[in-house]
Amino acid sequence: MKKILMIAAFALCGFVAAQAQVKVGDKAPDFAMASINGDTIRLSQFKGKYVLIDFWASWCGPCRRENPNVVAAYNKYSKKKFKKAKGFVILSVSLDRNMEDWKKAVEEDGLVWPAHVSDLKFWKNEAAVLYGVKSVPANYLVNPNGEVVAVNLRGENLDTTLKKYSK
Repeated sequence: MKKILMIAAFALCGFVAAQAQVKVGDKAPDFAMASINGDTIRLSQFKGKYVLIDFWASWCGPCRRENPNVVAAYNKYSKKKFKKAKGFVILSVSLDRNMEDWKKAVEEDGLVWPAHVSDLKFWKNEAAVLYGVKSVPANYLVNPNGEVVAVNLRGENLDTTLKKYSK
């Protein structure tokens, strides 16, 4: 019985650890997922750049209202020079279930950057589970060394933070 309880305790700890939220100072867990065009995109392919990992969904009203701020940040910073970095990119992770709804929202909201991914698993999206995302919108700013430097940047705060790292 004691052995069974110990095994159960270790299993539970593993589950809790797997659900732990990524926070500032953590190494950003790498993930790979299918893009909106069917190609595979990995977070690690952007090493050397600042990356905003943006979790959102077409069905999420607050996400859609935040998208203009994300678009403005991309338009302002994607071509700027950054201190000790090769630039800035956005990696959008959709928690959608329906490919057509996802594609339509990307187009309607003018999300012009190329890195859009989803596994169409809704709240079981593998990257969202890996990062411990419990609500959307959620985002993580990752530095060129792969460390999370900011979490859940919204509106003006996103611009202010990116300005701090750009030249």
